[in-house]
Parts: sequence; C-alpha cells; structure tokens
Amino acid sequence: MTGPRHADRPSHTEGSPLDPDALEVAPGTVHETVQGWIPQLATEEELRIALEKAFDYRGDVTLTLKDGSKVEGYIFDRITGSSLSTSYIRVLPKDSSPRLKIAYADRAALAFTGRDTAAGKSWEAWVRKYWERKSSGEGGLSLEPEFLE
Repeated sequence: MTGPRHADRPSHTEGSPLDPDALEVAPGTVHETVQGWIPQLATEEELRIALEKAFDYRGDVTLTLKDGSKVEGYIFDRITGSSLSTSYIRVLPKDSSPRLKIAYADRAALAFTGRDTAAGKSWEAWVRKYWERKSSGEGGLSLEPEFLE
C-alpha cells in the first residue's frame, strides 16, 4: 500500500507560501581574515578577544611567553576564568606531541603565523571550481557522491 508522497503536498508546490524558489536565502558565515595579524594586547579585554579569535582560527599561532620561550601550534581549547591566571588555552604544538596548557597570564605576545587551512574552501568556491573544470572539458566530474566501500 502506497500513500501520497511528501513532495506532492500542496504546500510544496510552485506558487505556494513554502515555494523554495521564493524563500529568502540566509547569508553564509563570513570568517574574519586574521592570518598574519599580530594583535596589540594592551588590555585584558584585548587579550581575551585576541585569544578567542585564535581559538576560532583554523591555522597555527605563535605564542611568546613571558619567560621568552615561543610555542607554535594550534589552539584547540580554552578555559575562561574570572582572571588571566585562571584562564587557559590548550595548544597542540607544531613540533611535538604533548599538549600544552598555558595560562593567559603567562603569554607576552600572540601572532597568527600559520596558514588558515580552511580559507577559500566555501561551498561557493567549490561550485565555482567545479564549473570551471566542467567547462574546460575535464572528464569524470560528477555532483553525485562517491561510493564508499
């Protein structure tokens, strides 16, 4: 026994209030470009904002600590406390495997030194590249997903 299809409902046909072609499309997320940025960290608020951006960044950062040492790596977690000494970032260092936990109060400088690994990888960029390759005659292109074994 077969019932009506969901797509055949009157609310899903052309001209209806739910016509997908007539609905507004929400804009995508715009990521701020911070690659290469070295923020001035004069106040506690500026430091917290910069470290929050570093957490959202999809590349490596270089932290200069108050003892003069430098750590380059990916910030994968942060713990925000009521003060700089009770707030921490957790870093995957670029050159070693142990993860580091660094207090906000222990850092002297921050630089966004690594390449943003997700830059230019939006859906729109993928579609544009697909159509460029398709129009150039490149074969084997498909919008269908690949079969996973």
